[in-house]
Amino acid sequence: MKNKSQKTGRNALCPCGSGLKYKRCCGSRGAPAAKDAESIYARRYNIRLKKASDVEAIRKAGRLVMETLDLVESRIEPGLVTEEINTLVHKFTIKNNGVPAPLNYRGFPKSVCVSVNEVICHGIPGPYALKDGDIVNVDVTTILDGYYADANKSFWVGTPSPDAKKIVDVARESLKRGIAIVKPGNTVGDIGWAIQTWAEDNGCSVVREFVGHGVGFDFHESPQIPHFGRRGQGIELIPGMVFTIEPMINLGDHSLRILKDNWTAVTRDRSLSAQFEQTLVVTEDGSEILTPYDL
Repeated sequence: MKNKSQKTGRNALCPCGSGLKYKRCCGSRGAPAAKDAESIYARRYNIRLKKASDVEAIRKAGRLVMETLDLVESRIEPGLVTEEINTLVHKFTIKNNGVPAPLNYRGFPKSVCVSVNEVICHGIPGPYALKDGDIVNVDVTTILDGYYADANKSFWVGTPSPDAKKIVDVARESLKRGIAIVKPGNTVGDIGWAIQTWAEDNGCSVVREFVGHGVGFDFHESPQIPHFGRRGQGIELIPGMVFTIEPMINLGDHSLRILKDNWTAVTRDRSLSAQFEQTLVVTEDGSEILTPYDL
């Protein structure tokens, strides 16, 4: 999801519309009582909290997402054409009564994003055949019974180079550390801080332009989840929030450019990039991953 977040200064008017300064309004408030949470978070942040029945439906969609990714992983090898990945994802999703959410979303022409090497995200499947040593990220979003789940994984093709191994390992651990932060009382900024600190301590960088996002009722919902930030800043996490964490980590600089197809984002310095993503729900005492796989 494209990052549109703006930092609210403590003396600025609160974005909730109260007319008060941020420091006297939402900036000084903790999480609301459970009975008021749904209406308050909807009004303040346009966040739609999920009930237990919603979470179960997203969990079901998440199982199909993971079955799809497992199928793709079993076929990854040198010579596999990225268009064949698209065909595999599309047919398997339809066969299992799902809908591939990317297809025709804002004009996206395929059923899955496939991003290779320096492609950060939103790679369009086509005639490219995977080569030994490539990194390939496959990003699957599925609609099942009206609910969305979203996950992606980066894979080595054949034998990885030292750089390819490093960036995939750092990206994987970045997601793991972001997820570990998620519990009631922590903030969106805490998640970004954990990811950014790990990535930069390992000599890598975090993409700013694309972020995690709420999901479940729609493909992209509030809140945005930047993969960089400061501890204690941003929206406080409360039970019922469902969102993705999906850090895009570059081996070189975090700058990017968009190709002429208006979708494919690549590293400006042509360095390798890797990403992992999961959908999760904030629970009473932590979080539950709704698209579970081992990190």
